[in-house]
This record gives sequence, C-alpha cells and structure tokens, in this order.
Amino acid sequence: MDVLADLKTFALSNELPDLAEQLDDTALVAMAEIASLDERMKRQLHGHDTHIGAYPGGLGAG
Repeated sequence: MDVLADLKTFALSNELPDLAEQLDDTALVAMAEIASLDERMKRQLHGHDTHIGAYPGGLGAG
C-alpha cells in the first residue's frame, strides 16, 4: 500500500492526475483483495473453508 501511495505522490507532483486517480482505484482493489484473503485465511484456520462447487473435472466437494 505504501508503494501505491508513493506512486500517487509522484503522479500528483508530476502533473499526472489521471494516473493518480487510477492509483486510488488500484489501492481500493488491493484493500478489498487483502481483506478477502484475510477472511479466507481465518476460515481455513477454523476449518470453515469447505464448499461445494465446480472444478475443471465437474462437480465436487472442496
């Protein structure tokens, strides 16, 4: 996240507002993915990460 903030600072100081805005969006995506990963890791830790779904070979339990 610090790297994205540094890049945004660079973009703003070099008059690149579109890049700065894109980096804001990228930071939001990164935060969402990190939060999702944290939740998956917590479920796995507590044994709650079983699910039924499709996989390349067909339907099955995961």
